[in-house]
Amino acid sequence: MDCFPGLVYIKIGEMRLSIIIPVYNEEKTLAEIIRKVKKTNLSGIKKEIIVVDDGSTDKTSQVVKNLRGVVKVSYRQNRGKGYAIRQGLKKASGDYVLIQDADLEYDPEDYQELVRPILKNQAEVVYGSRFLGPHKNMFFYNMVANKLLSLLTNILYNSTLSDMEVGYKLFPRQLLKSLELRENGFGFEPEATAKILKKRIRIYEVPISYSGREIKEGKKITWKDGVRAVWVLLKYRLFD
Repeated sequence: MDCFPGLVYIKIGEMRLSIIIPVYNEEKTLAEIIRKVKKTNLSGIKKEIIVVDDGSTDKTSQVVKNLRGVVKVSYRQNRGKGYAIRQGLKKASGDYVLIQDADLEYDPEDYQELVRPILKNQAEVVYGSRFLGPHKNMFFYNMVANKLLSLLTNILYNSTLSDMEVGYKLFPRQLLKSLELRENGFGFEPEATAKILKKRIRIYEVPISYSGREIKEGKKITWKDGVRAVWVLLKYRLFD
């Protein structure tokens, strides 16, 4: 397995995990997802929760103000998921960084599955996969789009990912910082993936559960983000 320079394997009981939660207009779900993240038992792992309010226009900002035991980042203008993650990364101090969406589509109970390959020294980067685990309410066309983007990733970067666009991604903090990420929106997913694979770092996938929601319930990703993902994948393979 290829390692980026400076990687130190983590021993059980010594891992520090920074959980970055980018938030935009999630007043109804934020407090609950924070409760779930705090409740999740990761024996021997110290958790750091970083909430980034990405210019919310609803009551999310008030919810953030009332949170306790988390690191808070906020700014007025909505800039997108990728930008929010970069701002959270500036505050992160953990050995590893995990991205957690602020809705309830992903279950923090799956953290244990994500960190296990790290603790066993089997992987440097771990992605969850919605297609390997139980899931509900993923619309047919969303499923097709996700699988096509994963297929394009595999063709361009000689990988075997089943779910490139998944929200649960676990990285060494120093590796994530070294990628010099630029995408502000959902282009974070293909950009981070492309740059990791170009470093010849293999991505380890584990099954996770997934409970999708509809646009009327607050889902924000659209077909335009899929088009952007295609461009980002091609850009970093062919032109960068």
